[in-house]
Amino acid sequence: MSDPLVNGNLVAPWIAAQTQALLAQRGHAWLLAGPSGLGQYELALALARAWLCEHATSQGACGSCGSCHAIDVHAHADLCVLMPETVMLALNWPLSEKAQDEIDGKKRKASKEIRVEAMRDAVEFAQRTSARGRGKAVLVFPAERMNVYTANALLKTLEEPAGDVKFVLASDAAHQLLPTIRSRCLGHTMTWPDQSSALDWLQGQGVPANPASVMLRAAGGRPQDALQFAPIAGLWPRLPRAVQAGDVSVFKDWTPAQTVDALHKLCHDLLALRCGAAPRFFEAADLPKAGGWQALSDWAKSLSEAMRTVEHPFNAGLMQEALVSQAQLALNTKT
Repeated sequence: MSDPLVNGNLVAPWIAAQTQALLAQRGHAWLLAGPSGLGQYELALALARAWLCEHATSQGACGSCGSCHAIDVHAHADLCVLMPETVMLALNWPLSEKAQDEIDGKKRKASKEIRVEAMRDAVEFAQRTSARGRGKAVLVFPAERMNVYTANALLKTLEEPAGDVKFVLASDAAHQLLPTIRSRCLGHTMTWPDQSSALDWLQGQGVPANPASVMLRAAGGRPQDALQFAPIAGLWPRLPRAVQAGDVSVFKDWTPAQTVDALHKLCHDLLALRCGAAPRFFEAADLPKAGGWQALSDWAKSLSEAMRTVEHPFNAGLMQEALVSQAQLALNTKT
């Protein structure tokens, strides 16, 4: 995994605009909040890059100084990145030597939470003198992955910050954070890019125009998430009618979680049509004119229940067959 919305000076336009606006604010801690796929991590990194840049302007970091290069290679002495170990590994950020040794030695698995040991290191980092003389930055992502002990340790640091350190927390679920943490930060709600900008950006990533449009719709307008739909862009418009026909093969090589997500989106759009609203994830012409209100409502509840166990299915193949069978019944029930 990489950080596609920010790469040196190549910043997605909606991220660049938000970076410029936030750099004009005064404070020591920011909370970037919004649904996934809008670039919270990329915006947080752009802010940290600008704060530490040797030649920063009101537009952001220069992208070419020693500080910017150090961030590019994930080795800046004045940037502390707090993430779950699984996320750090996916984004190619180095773990502490102790954590790496424990994982390599199979003493434990990489943590999916931000560990309290990492937070203690961050607290110590905040008290140190800046190595490059331009202050320090702490980036926390996804901030909702802090447990109660980690969150309380961060709260104390936010309440009594060192004078030369800034914090940026990025979250897909800010409502899960302690209210006291939210109150210590300047809040920022992520901006949704307009469709034209998002499509231009996707095409700039090498995605042809027609698949880009399908991918963006499948991702609900979130350009970063849209990239995940590249392998199935050709299949996506055909999926609703295939499900109505009970064709399990459309989900070949999909995980149960991906299957439930797609079915959730299909159910959402069919319910939207029943209410007279526009579909969000599929083109209206691709949706079958089927499914009664009660059947769709019951299906939506069943999908929500399935999501709770989808990460650890007893048998993935059988689960997908059951999901498609359930979907077919809902789509072909008129009441």
